[in-house]
Amino acid sequence: MNYYRQHFHLQNATFSRIEHEDAIVATVYKITQPDGVELIIKICERPNDYRREVYFLRYFANKLPVPRIVQLVEPTTNVHGALLLECLPGTVLKKTDLTNALAYEIGSLLAQIHLNRTTGYGDLIQPESLTSDPRVHFTLKFEEGLDECSLHLPQTLIDQCRSYYNAHIHLLDSVDGPCIIHRDFRPGNLIINNSKIQGIIDWSSARASFSEDDFCPLENGEWSSHPTIRTSFLEGYATIRPVPHYKELMPLLRLSRTIATIGFTVKRGTWKSSSAALYKTNRRFLEAFFE
Repeated sequence: MNYYRQHFHLQNATFSRIEHEDAIVATVYKITQPDGVELIIKICERPNDYRREVYFLRYFANKLPVPRIVQLVEPTTNVHGALLLECLPGTVLKKTDLTNALAYEIGSLLAQIHLNRTTGYGDLIQPESLTSDPRVHFTLKFEEGLDECSLHLPQTLIDQCRSYYNAHIHLLDSVDGPCIIHRDFRPGNLIINNSKIQGIIDWSSARASFSEDDFCPLENGEWSSHPTIRTSFLEGYATIRPVPHYKELMPLLRLSRTIATIGFTVKRGTWKSSSAALYKTNRRFLEAFFE
């Protein structure tokens, strides 16, 4: 941290780490300067997470409520990339904070993200890799997750995952895309203050993909199990653009996310420690998926 203190000229500031139960990709600190001004530092262990965060915060500046970039530390061999950001007023949204009015506004924000069409599917920080086939990037991530799980999960479970994929991958032939998706659009990545949305955060997973993928948290119950919240969310979305027909595709999307999450925690060696709760939730879902 001494490096970041010096680079950002924050030697006299107070650093307080922000703990988040499923914040497993980056390390985040809230900074309080002697004059009371607060900032945020987000330190990205993986260079591409840093590059995506920078790309999308710049892209959506003055278009959507996102934190302003104050200063950057580019990743090098010895230093993780870091973003010094404005500290948005408020707190992380909790499911218990949700009202129908908030859900309506949030749904419309998601639709505004999806309005941004792209020339292909893939990672926008690598535009040369974009493709017109939505299956390419999806398959790459699915196989990456299975590889990470290959020595951890029972082979029968791995085989079931691959068999389900093979039987349903054709559903991607008619998806709603390509467009920008957040890919982790859930309460924990929204800042709220006085019942108003102040910002959408954590863009390190964002991609050029199909809009159906961003409805996984809604179907997973991460927003709310109350039907009126879900209805308001979709009504807000529909004021901006049509809600995609995602129901048939959702099991495949949820399976892919589950595999990716389990694989990531196994690869990092945190599945029995800091990511234990996240791991157990996804492991239970995976086992129940094929029952």
